[in-house]
Amino acid sequence: MEANVASSSQADNKTDADKKTNKDEVSPVHLVRQLGMVACITMTVGTVIGSGIFISPKGILMNTGSLGASMIVWALCGVLATLGALSYGELGTTFTKSGGDYIYLMESFGPMVAFIRIWTYLVSVRTGSSAVVALTAATYLHRVFLPNCEELPYISVRLIAVVILVFIFYVNCVSVPLTTHLQVILTVAKVLGIALIILTGFVFICKGQIQNFEDSFEKTIDIKWQQIPLAFYAGLFAFSGWQYTPTFAEEIVRPGRTLPLSIIISMVIITTVYLTANVGYFVLLTPTQLLDSDAVALSFAQQAFGSFSWIVSLAVVLSCIGAINGGIFSTSRIMFVAAREGHLPHILSMIQIDKKTPLPAAAVILPITVIMVCGESVYDLITYLSFTRWLFVSLSVATIPYFRWKHPEWERPFKVPLFVPITFTSVTLLLVVMSLYSSPRQCGIGFLILISGIPVYLVGVRWKNKPDWVNNATVKMTIFFQKLFLVVKQETKTY
Repeated sequence: MEANVASSSQADNKTDADKKTNKDEVSPVHLVRQLGMVACITMTVGTVIGSGIFISPKGILMNTGSLGASMIVWALCGVLATLGALSYGELGTTFTKSGGDYIYLMESFGPMVAFIRIWTYLVSVRTGSSAVVALTAATYLHRVFLPNCEELPYISVRLIAVVILVFIFYVNCVSVPLTTHLQVILTVAKVLGIALIILTGFVFICKGQIQNFEDSFEKTIDIKWQQIPLAFYAGLFAFSGWQYTPTFAEEIVRPGRTLPLSIIISMVIITTVYLTANVGYFVLLTPTQLLDSDAVALSFAQQAFGSFSWIVSLAVVLSCIGAINGGIFSTSRIMFVAAREGHLPHILSMIQIDKKTPLPAAAVILPITVIMVCGESVYDLITYLSFTRWLFVSLSVATIPYFRWKHPEWERPFKVPLFVPITFTSVTLLLVVMSLYSSPRQCGIGFLILISGIPVYLVGVRWKNKPDWVNNATVKMTIFFQKLFLVVKQETKTY
């Protein structure tokens, strides 16, 4: 009888296992909704707070001329970024597709403008930014172990940057939960690191060290009014990243509520951290010292902590890695959606059958980013194309009044007052126009790089009746990479 019971139990277990196996086999391949409120907040905060708060204070001060004016620019950049983020909150809940402003531009301005947006992402805006932040992380990591080394080894810095990139890309390719858990850890670590700067500054304030704030609007250096847009660009660079939250809308749980609420909470955290961190910097560093420093956070730490300044260097490293992680996560979704819409090779629209990640879309960004790390022109590319970032963002936000008029019947779980997108669009377009006047050469080169995407679009996307040998080669390459990555086309619609 015991043998019969055991046999029955084994049969039941086998049946359950078979059921589970069959369930896994028939489970459709698609991106899973698994990102809740905490994941969205840490993705936004972790992506925005990268190297900007450690670099931009100098860029703003040198283009405003005084401590008081620089703090005003920081506050205005926070307000402006919040208006833009709220606008993207409405767009992200109106359009259920992932892809962010790529989708908004395609629905309003057409496929060519949307493709050019993707082109700038690939050429510099995302790949170049990840390369620069990886180099910053590698530089500060060397400072942790080689604090007294004046000139860091060129090859070593780039090798460490490549290792960081490979690690983050691997994590993004193999697991969404692992990526989000890593982002939570990195976000908490970087906020704690910046909190150390803030608390240290306020300790010195309590001790009466406020002399740097006296006559705060007294000019440290003379500036021209044409430099003001450059100050805002430096500030907006530090706040950049909030626009990527809607890029993974198809993976957010209850996006109508989670997306806008996470954006609001994130922007409050980011703006508060940035303003108080700048107060902390100026407690110990005079405006002249800040302008003379190439690493503001490190200069602060050396004065405040002495031999323990490596703690802040480590915080910068973790902050940069978090920004890269969030950037790759969002950019891979943009590439995935663009391929699904027919603007990139079909293989990039496929999903790994076991991990449920857009593995090809993430993997394709790695070699481009590594090439930029090894090259010398990445900083120039970012300078040339920086104005295009805010041009496309302002055009995306400008679609809100248009869509309100053209499609009043659309469901909008979250709506902002019309003055929000109108104000944001007006100010950012004004900054773009002023930058054309103040930096005509850089903007001109950037514009040429931008329009170079037009022939690529005409040949790669618009040209439908390609020769048979081109189509056959494309199919063979797609099948090869499908077998290599174990990926298939999305089997269930998630938007």
